[in-house]
Order: sequence, then structure tokens, then C-alpha cells
Amino acid sequence: MITIEKAILHVLDFHSGVTVYSEQEMDLQESIQTFLQKHIEKSLARQDAQQGSFYPDSACKVKLEAYKNGECSFVAFSQEITKHLENALLHTEDVASTDVLILDAMVDEQRKLILFKCNNHVGYVHQIHQTEQGVQNEIINHYAIMPNLSQRMDEFAIIDMSTLQITLVAKKYPMEGSSVQLLPEIILECSTQPSQKEALKSLEKTTAEVAESFGQDGVAAAAAAKNYVAEHMEISNELDLKRAGEEVFKDQPAMQADYNRRIEEQGFDQPVQMDQETTLKKVAKHKLKTDTGIELAIPTDYFDNTQFVEFYNEADGTISITLKHIASIINK
Repeated sequence: MITIEKAILHVLDFHSGVTVYSEQEMDLQESIQTFLQKHIEKSLARQDAQQGSFYPDSACKVKLEAYKNGECSFVAFSQEITKHLENALLHTEDVASTDVLILDAMVDEQRKLILFKCNNHVGYVHQIHQTEQGVQNEIINHYAIMPNLSQRMDEFAIIDMSTLQITLVAKKYPMEGSSVQLLPEIILECSTQPSQKEALKSLEKTTAEVAESFGQDGVAAAAAAKNYVAEHMEISNELDLKRAGEEVFKDQPAMQADYNRRIEEQGFDQPVQMDQETTLKKVAKHKLKTDTGIELAIPTDYFDNTQFVEFYNEADGTISITLKHIASIINK
């Protein structure tokens, strides 16, 4: 259950050159509560969200604790954080107008401080004019369209007020010749761990690359990695990429060593917390696309079962795939 206790909206309109800092909290009508609740739910479910921890000397952490301890009002705290964000955005090469929503909410009886960064999108809205000839309705561009309930917030940070652990999605911005994630690197000043989405993508890609570098089948290695995840997620919500590599490249120490080196270079030295249900759906099928344009979606647990699917290396260097024991075929 999600309950919004406090909410405030600040407007950073770089398009018109006007920034407006709210001096009062929002009136949390039912429709506004629904809008914010839905976006919190969507954000918490995102597979590309990273987990973060404040650095010991984080200035944001100090401000947050001052607010938590009642030493600073919600409005003042939100203005200070947004001002810091505004100053950072002004140093980026492509300044985008944005709305900043800051919320104090209860999520399943846990207090959360939430920051939503909503880049302004161009949309079409109606406009009504009263002319001498009568009412004239027109369509105009509007430069401050917020994401609707079917869309996602561009960037966000959700901070557990008890543990100070952070869940976030952040984009990179060009700044002074480098690429910077503003939320974790400048605003929050926190470390980040790879996301669930990054973990799965890295596992599949790295196993395939290692197999191919040793002259083996990269597709089969990636499928074996998915099969390991499918089996492991039935009993645990942690994915240890090193352990996965040991299983895929069992009895092949040279390949294991190469795989471990690559995984460590990508920052996967610790297990990654996964959403079991979502992960199992993602690895349920292995999708293939041939150079002839044919696409296949094979259940992961069938991939290395020659009773249903079999791969052949032909003498001319091409690959043939045989599908077996098919009782019926349905057009889709």
C-alpha cells in the first residue's frame, strides 16, 4: 500500500528561462494521489533500476538526515535539493527543461523519500479562443507535458528513510567533456550497483563472447546461462554471475578464468538482487534470429534437449536447425 504524506513540485523551465520554486506543498487530491502512486509502483518494479548507498561524506545525506530529524522543513529541504539539481543541469551541454517532484511517502509501511525528475516533453493539446466571429478551437504544441500513467518517469531516486538505501534510474549527461550521471554522482553522492537488467544482459553477452573466443558455440553458451538462471531463480532471489559462469564453463578452467576476469571488470563482484517472477519470465525463452530473417523463440529448458531441437554444423560452414515432435502448428 502506498500513501503520499507530502508532495511538492518545482519547475525548471530552461526553455523560457523561468524557474519556479513552490513555496507550498501540493494539494493531494485523489487524482493526484493516484498519479503519484502509479508512478511509484512503476518505478519500484523497473528492472533497470540500480541500488545505491550514500558516500560517508555525502552532502545530500546530511540534508536528508536534517529533514528526517525535524531540523529542516519539507519545503526548504526540497528547494535545496532542486537548486542543486538546477545548478548541475546548467553545466550540462544539452539543458532540458524539467519538473521536479519530491515526495514523502509510506510504501508498505516503510517511509520513503522520492525524487522524480520529469523532462518536459512536447505534446499536443487543445486551446480555445474567443474571437469576434465566435469560438475557435485549435491544436497547439505544449512544452511541459508530464508522463501519463502508461509511461515511466525519466529519472528517479527512492530513498528508504530507515536504511538510507537508494533505488534509482539515472541518465547520463554530457558535461565538460565527459558523461555524467547527475543523480548519483552529483546530487545524491552515492555509489551504485549494476541493475537486474544489466546483470542478465551481461551474463548472456559475456558467456557468448567467452565461448566464441575459445572456438565454441556462443549461442549454446548464452542459452546455458539462461537455463542456469531459470533453475536458480526458483530457489533464490540472488544471481551470482561468477557462480553462473562456473556452471556454464564446468571443467573448463581457462574459460572460467577469462569469464571471471570480464565479469569483474564490469563490476559484478557481488551477487545481484533480482525480482524472481520477472526474471523467470525473461529467461523462459531463448530468441534466435538467423541471417535469412527467420526468428525462433525456443523454451530455455528445451534448448539443449535433442528430442525437441537439434543443431547441426554442415560441411559448408552453415548451421541447420531441426524441430522435432511437433503435434500442431498455429499461425500467429
